[in-house]
Amino acid sequence: MEWINIIGLAAGLCTTVAVIPQIKKAWETKKVEDVSPTMFSILIVGIFLWVVYGVLKNDIPIIATNSISLTLNGIMLYLMLKYR
Repeated sequence: MEWINIIGLAAGLCTTVAVIPQIKKAWETKKVEDVSPTMFSILIVGIFLWVVYGVLKNDIPIIATNSISLTLNGIMLYLMLKYR
């Protein structure tokens, strides 16, 4: 694997796992009042566009990490809508 792909995967991993503590907290406490659904909605659109960009460029690190991130942020948005 080329070093540039390793950097891309590492960057994607960091941004992907960043939302996991928020999901865990929302799941456990059922409290999401301080989390902005507008911000997560815009973030999800941006991540979706990154996935499309990755597909168009055939860039596996971008596709893989952003697809996972899209799923995790979608879960967080679902929890926000469910617990509001």
